[in-house]
Amino acid sequence: MTTQALTGIRILDFTQVLAGPFATQQLAQLGAEVIKVEQPGTGDMTRGMMSASSDGMAPSFLTCNLGKRSLTLDLKHPSAREIIQKLIDRSDVLVENFKPGTIERLGFGYEAVKAIKPDIIYASVSGYGQSGPKSELPAFDGAIQAASGMMSISGHAETGPTRTGYFSVDMSTAINAAFAITAALLRRQRTGEGQRVDVAMMDTAMMMQAPQMTAYLTNGTVPELLGNRSPTKQPTSNVFSTADGYVQVAAMKESQVQDLLSALGHPEFYNGNEDPSIRVKNTDAFNALLFPIFKSKPTEHWLKVLAEAGVPSSPIRDYADNAADEQFDHRLTFTETQPSGKDTPLKVVSASHTSQPAPPVVQSPPPQLGEHTDQILTELGYTPTEIESLKNAGAI
Repeated sequence: MTTQALTGIRILDFTQVLAGPFATQQLAQLGAEVIKVEQPGTGDMTRGMMSASSDGMAPSFLTCNLGKRSLTLDLKHPSAREIIQKLIDRSDVLVENFKPGTIERLGFGYEAVKAIKPDIIYASVSGYGQSGPKSELPAFDGAIQAASGMMSISGHAETGPTRTGYFSVDMSTAINAAFAITAALLRRQRTGEGQRVDVAMMDTAMMMQAPQMTAYLTNGTVPELLGNRSPTKQPTSNVFSTADGYVQVAAMKESQVQDLLSALGHPEFYNGNEDPSIRVKNTDAFNALLFPIFKSKPTEHWLKVLAEAGVPSSPIRDYADNAADEQFDHRLTFTETQPSGKDTPLKVVSASHTSQPAPPVVQSPPPQLGEHTDQILTELGYTPTEIESLKNAGAI
């Protein structure tokens, strides 16, 4: 078996919904063993999110919990403490995304866990971080998009701000958390010390807006609602309506602008517009020229013309287009998996990168609720009689 970057690392995962689970899944695909702790009876709330099925395998859960084992455990039950302590003692990383203060009240805050396992990597994922005046505020993706300023720079001036159609903050926070945990593990390898990792959705949202936010911090520039135009405001970088759809054009270099105008049959329009700042001032004139031309022909025509001219462009594709794209056959982006109870394999989004050797690998399907409870407790030294007793007491 090929050794991966995190082979031999055990992660105790108390997270649910998207950011935390997707972070630990990325680590699982790099070889880590992830034990997902879930509430008996209900489990991770995404098991039923955006799904008409009641089998606990909603799409959001499927794509965020590949390769994990599920242990059901009532964290408020007196018998849970001993089980968690044994798990902590055998783990390298603990990840939680409770509301700040909650896990401390349960008796498993950082200091308590560190007393059990001094070199533990203890990662908390939350909306605003573990300290500060907003730390206890509830947070969800749309709220952070609004509060972070993301929505203030997204949308059209005519219709106002808009949020993204996907969970941009949750998913970027997941990648940020996976990066921070891996960095802490590398530091531990070098120093022998554990670390407290504090990942906030709001901080991640700021990181995602670093160019725009830094422009404001350094010179007070306030971004406008630019619709589909580039943040550079260049009128030659925009989404243009065609005869049968839309095409995204990204002509920003001087050579690209010249090639675009030549391909559209108006090379003379570059004269007097050689400076990018002048083109921004002349946006209305460019729009009056470009929009009718693009509208006159279908998307495929413009993609061919622009490709021949060396101008970056792309159609506005939908999910059906991407699902059929042969490029993904050469990547690890989509994976087929068959959870227990499913009659046929399901295709899900899994990895965000590939590498050789030892690429990310889905170790197993996402778990049914509590699927591995008996197995995990047996590994911890519990006898069948003790496990049955815990079940009867409602602890698991």
